[in-house]
Amino acid sequence: MKPIKTIFTVLSITVFAVLIMSMISAQPSKRKLWDIPVKYKDMVNPVKTSAASVQSGEALYKKNCASCHGKTGIGDGPKAKTLDTFSGDFTSADFQNQSDGTLFYQTKFGRNEMPKYDKKIEDEDIWNLVNYMRTLKK
Repeated sequence: MKPIKTIFTVLSITVFAVLIMSMISAQPSKRKLWDIPVKYKDMVNPVKTSAASVQSGEALYKKNCASCHGKTGIGDGPKAKTLDTFSGDFTSADFQNQSDGTLFYQTKFGRNEMPKYDKKIEDEDIWNLVNYMRTLKK
């Protein structure tokens, strides 16, 4: 009788695990992809990376971004816990592999909980932010 009980237990655990995995994979991801217009994806940063640009971008980051994205860009700012979605890890390869134009677009136009800075920060300064965000690599 023990082999049948063991087989039944193993089978039950396997079925349970498959059900749990299918439920997890069926849930919508909290990390929805951005729809970036091609015009922005291919945009080249007109502001050369320099100490002055990075320093300017860092000051803007501390003032406007760190509360959600964290001091080091890992998404652990004090406001991050109140958000419905993860604020992102700027040090990750996924983030750093995005084009400068994509980062510019996301910062300029925002979406959902990410505010838009279109009327708050000049384009040149958004590019300075992009240059600073590039320094947040792991």
